[in-house]
Amino acid sequence: MYIVKFPHPTLRHKSKALRTVDAELRKIIRQMFELMYENEGIGLAANQVDLPYRMFVMNVRADPEALDEEHCFINPVITKRSGTAEGEGGCLSFPGIYAPVRRPEKVVLAAYNPAGQEVTYELDGLYARVVQHETDHLDGVVFVDRLNATGKLAVKQPLEDLQRQFESDRRRGLIPKDDRIAARLAELEKVRT
Repeated sequence: MYIVKFPHPTLRHKSKALRTVDAELRKIIRQMFELMYENEGIGLAANQVDLPYRMFVMNVRADPEALDEEHCFINPVITKRSGTAEGEGGCLSFPGIYAPVRRPEKVVLAAYNPAGQEVTYELDGLYARVVQHETDHLDGVVFVDRLNATGKLAVKQPLEDLQRQFESDRRRGLIPKDDRIAARLAELEKVRT
């Protein structure tokens, strides 16, 4: 398992709802947490690890010892948004790129946990920002899509650098062509969604 970087096509793939939570899915969740911690992240969506599933993990302390801060949300839906706040956005799929992002200040999130129980959280601050960022991923939206014109201009060169690296990796055979990626995602969806 690895984190895909922009402009990998899976980042634009709208994730599908999961039908069941089983031992294999729990193993994937654990691997996602480990990968998130290795990369010093606070959230990681399934499509960031090249999986088409509607789920993400988060720990706003980025600390594997802070088990009380570990959360996995399966089939998350933001049911309410309120207020507005601006804060620095960044993403493990956009290494080294940060820019101010305006988002709702508070959200209500409904989802399932890995035990298959329905959960609802009222969140604000960093929790609300992470949940919105990761839920965007599941809808094929990346944080640079949320930037204003000034922010987009500020990240133009780093995005072009990522694009060149992606194209170079693809030429070297490290990243499959889009049709092969789409076929793989469709096969994975048949198994779990």
